[in-house]
Amino acid sequence: MRKLKYTFKSGILFKMTFVKYKHLLKRLVAAVLKIAVEEIEEFVILNSEIAPEAVDKKFCRLDIHLKVNGQYVDVEMQVANKGNFAERLLVYWSKVFGGALGSGDDCAVVPKAILICFINFDLFDCEEYCSEFVCMEKHRYELLTDKMSIFVFELANCRRKLILPTS
Repeated sequence: MRKLKYTFKSGILFKMTFVKYKHLLKRLVAAVLKIAVEEIEEFVILNSEIAPEAVDKKFCRLDIHLKVNGQYVDVEMQVANKGNFAERLLVYWSKVFGGALGSGDDCAVVPKAILICFINFDLFDCEEYCSEFVCMEKHRYELLTDKMSIFVFELANCRRKLILPTS
């Protein structure tokens, strides 16, 4: 049997699948945000384009930007760890957060920005497959704002936890 060159973990196939089957993306986002699918009244993919035609070219934007019930959500698939992933997460999140604010807009009305990232490598030394990060004071654990969430799903830990096959 011939091994597939591209898998669902390939960023472009990830995006192609969820843009084509929007109902699956909606269910995924609802599950991560812990809300019922029926509670999602607004669900808009803001960047559905995929270019070029050749899957093996690295020209397309691999993320999926959404507006979900007034919140901005970015869904990412990251296959390789280039050693700076924590910083990359903050850059992705800050683009979503900053991009939601128009010139002259009051910062108090900026919507929540959520990053959902699936990674195919171990980032943390833990058994959990999902980590959620928020902006919190280091000693008092006081939340600075509720307008930031970063979810990281480590696919390797998910596979180990659920005892799924590796191929």
